[in-house]
Amino acid sequence: MSSVNDDYRKYVSQLKSNSAKQVILPERQLLWLEFQIRFAIASLCKIFNTIFRIRYNINKENMEHGVISKGLLIFTSNQISFRLVKLCLVFRKLKHLVKNSKLIVKNLLSPELPAVAEFSTGETMGHSGDRLAAAFNVSRKEQDEFALRSHSLAKAATETGKLTDIMPVFLEGKNPQTIKVDNGVRVSTMEKMASLKPAFVKPHGTVTAANASYLTDGASACLIMTEDFALANGYKPKAYLREFQYVAQDPKDQLLLSPAYVIPKLLDKAGLGLNDVDVFEIHEAFAGQVLANMNALDSDYFCKEHMGRSGKYGRVPIDKINRWGGSLSIGHPFGATGVRLAAHAAGRLKEEKGQYAVIAACAAGGHGVGMLVEAYGK
Repeated sequence: MSSVNDDYRKYVSQLKSNSAKQVILPERQLLWLEFQIRFAIASLCKIFNTIFRIRYNINKENMEHGVISKGLLIFTSNQISFRLVKLCLVFRKLKHLVKNSKLIVKNLLSPELPAVAEFSTGETMGHSGDRLAAAFNVSRKEQDEFALRSHSLAKAATETGKLTDIMPVFLEGKNPQTIKVDNGVRVSTMEKMASLKPAFVKPHGTVTAANASYLTDGASACLIMTEDFALANGYKPKAYLREFQYVAQDPKDQLLLSPAYVIPKLLDKAGLGLNDVDVFEIHEAFAGQVLANMNALDSDYFCKEHMGRSGKYGRVPIDKINRWGGSLSIGHPFGATGVRLAAHAAGRLKEEKGQYAVIAACAAGGHGVGMLVEAYGK
């Protein structure tokens, strides 16, 4: 029996009464793990980092040895219940069901994808991201270049075996197949990207389908434990979680600006500066959002007026950011992006022989999280 005591799960859509417990029961029989506590958390974007923080606190207090944390998001099986309720009201007035079959198919059998709109403002993240890019003078060309960089780096990382943490998916049926490579990584050209129309702010917006992250199904799992327990049980640690920081801003005008706020606070808390960090993994909700945050950190006005600093914090070197690709190219399943960021940070520290990595992610509601990871053995 293992002493992995807890199983924390994160879900974003269609949260059940206790999905974590429902899913772990068959695994307990297969893996012979003794799980004692299970609960599920629902959130957006930063949810896996929330679980990391929970585990960080518990492990610091030596309350237990280890935990398996998991998360999933299934957009292709999303809820249709709200439209079903409305359609049922229409059914009461229908006399000829067959004649109205088109109404049934159109309104009931197609999935209802979430708009990812803010509760407090009603504005979608894409619209907010477009306004943010404009506010910090990020051009359409710069956004397309950054998106092309993300896809190119993800393609190179895939071909050189750096993304082996992404497991293949096995499909059963009459024609079983194994999907080993995701089709979201698509290296385009600047000409093709420039031909796309704005997706949110029309007709003059700069955020398009090419420079925005795409929503996709995904799942993740991570083993977190104390160093002593890992070594005593034959596990080889990848990295240390050294520090974390949460921030929150106005969801109307600063919805996606949390990386600019959280990076200085996180590094101040750890007694480090920008030059001490070798690796940055920043969630790419939109290309313009990442670049706007970098401009904010390098702005005297922003850092003085909004962060109370004496001057600009500094610009994060582009060659330290997301060198294995990011959410723009790999996709953004809410339940898996956090652990991907952490896995990339740990993997890149080993690959690049660095010591410290910073993870930063914006999230719904103007929230954000930052985490400091240190290479194991450093």
